[in-house]
Amino acid sequence: MKQIVYAVALCLFTLTSFAGNTPAPAGAQVYFLSPQDGGEVTNPVTVRFGLSGMGVAPAGTEKENTGHHHLIIDAELPDVNAPIPSNDNYRHFGGGQTEVSLELAPGQHTLQLLVGDMLHIPHNPPIMSDKITITVK
Repeated sequence: MKQIVYAVALCLFTLTSFAGNTPAPAGAQVYFLSPQDGGEVTNPVTVRFGLSGMGVAPAGTEKENTGHHHLIIDAELPDVNAPIPSNDNYRHFGGGQTEVSLELAPGQHTLQLLVGDMLHIPHNPPIMSDKITITVK
């Protein structure tokens, strides 16, 4: 019984050791190259991502000072201590993409970028852009 308790404790310690966020490189920034905050755009909307102070690597790639983009559309930041959700409001670019062409409904939309590590978990501290607002005609 003592061995089983020890094995379970060791497994829990190992899991919690890897549960922490990947450290963010000092000075890393993510930002929009386009569109601009307050911009009026038409469909398809081309969104270009900028990143400085670190590299872009596909999801699942374990390489220091890298991550990949996530685009948040019309939603708030997710829990920065958990994997970023994947749905229409939280778009993953795990292939290392740095731009996307989107069809958005006419009207006002908010966009924000959040960099995730190899497991889609935000870095510590989170590397996120300012939230911008665009209007689709």
